[in-house]
Amino acid sequence: MVDMLIGGTWTPALSGAVEEVTSPFDGAAVGAVPVAGVKDVESALAAAEAGAAVWRATPAHERMRILFRAAVLADRRAAETARLISAETGKTITEATGEAGRSGDIIRLAAFEGAHLYGDTLPLDANRGTGHDKIGFTVRRPCGVVVAITPFNYPALLVLHKLAPALAAGNAVVLKPARTTPLTALALAACFVEAGLPEGVLSVLTGPGGVLGDALVSDPRVRKVSFTGSTRTGEHITRVAGVKKLSLELGASCPVVVLPDADLEAAASAIALGGYINAGQVCISVQRVITHPAISGDFLDALVPKVEAIRTGDPASADTGIGTLITQMEAERVHASIADAVSGGARLLTGGERDGAVITPAVVADVAPGSPFSQDELFGPAVAVSTAEDWRSAIDQANGTAYGLGAGIFTSDISGAVRAIREIDAGTVHINWTPLWRADLMPYGGLKGSGIGKEGPRSAVEEMTEAKTVVLHGRPW
Repeated sequence: MVDMLIGGTWTPALSGAVEEVTSPFDGAAVGAVPVAGVKDVESALAAAEAGAAVWRATPAHERMRILFRAAVLADRRAAETARLISAETGKTITEATGEAGRSGDIIRLAAFEGAHLYGDTLPLDANRGTGHDKIGFTVRRPCGVVVAITPFNYPALLVLHKLAPALAAGNAVVLKPARTTPLTALALAACFVEAGLPEGVLSVLTGPGGVLGDALVSDPRVRKVSFTGSTRTGEHITRVAGVKKLSLELGASCPVVVLPDADLEAAASAIALGGYINAGQVCISVQRVITHPAISGDFLDALVPKVEAIRTGDPASADTGIGTLITQMEAERVHASIADAVSGGARLLTGGERDGAVITPAVVADVAPGSPFSQDELFGPAVAVSTAEDWRSAIDQANGTAYGLGAGIFTSDISGAVRAIREIDAGTVHINWTPLWRADLMPYGGLKGSGIGKEGPRSAVEEMTEAKTVVLHGRPW
């Protein structure tokens, strides 16, 4: 069994309870972790409150040095981290290796940004008659105690996009990873502890989100909550958190518009990647494709063979292109969603078959834009294809859900690209690519129901800090 982490000390749950972590592919045991309770939350928050005072007083260059050491450890352990990711999530070992390989770089990017907390000078002399003998400026300070809650689908990247910026900025962190994927989070936390993080600064609690999450986010000692997960849970957090800073990266139903002047072969190749990586369990996965009727048939002719070539199977095999969904229950849900779309008049062109937690990659055509299959987040390996008669209706369809995380458009017309940039309501708009692309250093976050706040090291460091205004009063001249 792997212990959880409280204030930098590896410990079992106070109750002594443990639970098994199993592979979604074959049900084999991957490991076991403690089942934390409310008393463990209190221990972690008390440690964080004390640790935050120490870490805030640590010079930025020293914090950066510790994080750089953690990055080196993450690099050295990348192969083992990849095996954990694949075993816990059912993600292919190829995808898991790519994810683990980015860990060290995310820590380094965050360490650099956390050591460069710039403020602003204030033009107080622009205030008539009262500011000429004064100097004003702002300084940034860490929030204090940060609670980070992460999902299962990227158990290394999404942990580090919260953990590393929070620590780099001088905060103490209590991390609650997804119940299905705690082992990767614990392995990454070990890198920070072994790098020399002071006592109290980092805790990782494993166990039920419903119990632990409410206890963590509602506590007045917590100044900042960073959450990635479902819109329903995000809305719940806003109701129980109280007065504190929130970053919420929530659901999506990401569109891609394919215009008549697009390179259809390039669009089909990109969508065959962007709709199915990690079995579609990505917030920025392509869920909806909107095409013009004149080219819809040719586009589908290009897309379907590419999707049919994606191989499902054992995630541990280098030949596997798509692994499992996170649980069999999730696979059953996605399978039922595809069946409901077909019963509502859509056409299943390929895929959609279920074997345990595996769903074969599906292409569903003639999907009504207002149907649940378009409107609701699917989080599975299927793409819905609809048509739009003109530019205005295509943009209306793209914007026609509650979400606004990412979008893509394929066109050879620069004017169309500029218009899409201006008119599509999404946090990120990709021209001639799908929304499933992210550089770790770029701002990342959505509009509308897809959340509030931005991730990416520079943006996250700003979110994890607060501005303080300082006014130096001189004598009147």
